[in-house]
Amino acid sequence: MLMTCVETAMWSWTQPANDRIIDLRIATPQTVINSGVFLEEHKYFEEAFKVYERSIALFKWPHVFEIWSTYLTKFLKRYGGTKLERCRELFEQCLETCPPKHAKSLYLLYAKLEEDHGLARHAMEVYNRATLAVPPEEQLEMFTIYIKRATELFGITHTREIYEKAIEVLPDTGAREVCLRYAELEARLGEIDRARAIYSHGSQISDPRVNQSYWKRWQEFEVTYGNEDTFREMLRIKRSLQAQFNTQVNFTSTQMLATAANELQASGGNVDEMKALEERAKKIAEEAKMDQPRTSKSMIFVKSDEATAEMEQLAKANTNPEEINIGDSDEDESAKVEEVRLEQQTIPSTVFGSIPEETQGEVLGARQRLAMKKKAQ
Repeated sequence: MLMTCVETAMWSWTQPANDRIIDLRIATPQTVINSGVFLEEHKYFEEAFKVYERSIALFKWPHVFEIWSTYLTKFLKRYGGTKLERCRELFEQCLETCPPKHAKSLYLLYAKLEEDHGLARHAMEVYNRATLAVPPEEQLEMFTIYIKRATELFGITHTREIYEKAIEVLPDTGAREVCLRYAELEARLGEIDRARAIYSHGSQISDPRVNQSYWKRWQEFEVTYGNEDTFREMLRIKRSLQAQFNTQVNFTSTQMLATAANELQASGGNVDEMKALEERAKKIAEEAKMDQPRTSKSMIFVKSDEATAEMEQLAKANTNPEEINIGDSDEDESAKVEEVRLEQQTIPSTVFGSIPEETQGEVLGARQRLAMKKKAQ
């Protein structure tokens, strides 16, 4: 009874003081956290949560991060999934203005809530948002966590879309690492062509002189799963990219040296230093020209008498004796046509029948034939 009275007295003294501090805007984040812990120790959980909510409006990021972290952790520990919608609203309110520097831990806490008390699909959406909300140096780690959780919840084939997105979003260093992991995954699944296409895609951002480990992994892959043609194609791509990267690096180096020489000249520097920079720039420019791929010269055919004689001998050897020689149309047209004489013979009288002899050699019209027919009757 006495302890209850003492706790009630302490509550009546401290709570007005905490409220007054917050109203006067003289509270600090540590003061707010201490006040909330004091209320939780005396089983005033809702009063502690009210103190956290009131103090959130007083501070801005990054000072409010400790208050939000404490508030969300205590709320999850107290209610768990019994007040899921309220907890989701708190997370959305927190992440709406959260800077990328502090986003990782809060997104992971939010995803853990969805996995334990919500839906796995919502958890995947939270992980997807987290990959774009964190700083660039933490994106690879966030994608790794995302892929791991997706594999455990939905299976390994569900991670293909995540790998493809990671290759598009991440910088060259991270994208190169993801390409290697993705290709190894496809090789384990038996998709050799897909793995080879991934290696080819990642090679576009891999300098053979700098990223030797990447090309070594691809070479080991071709030795294990490829053949002579695929290995040659890999070497061809490697030579092409090496020439391309050499040209780019030399061009950039030439520009940097030229800029340095101009600045040295403007500042009145030593003549020997300027001369050394100019010679270095010329040397790099010459190396860039040598690294460029040479165009193949056009092939010219030279007529050879020996080759012609050999071809004629081969043509004679392959001659078919039964082959019919058909002349050209031009020869047929130019050939002379022999004249044919026709003999004339007399036509027998039986052919004409009753036609008079005087009219046998004439051509009669219709009127004459009709008159002759009446005359005969």
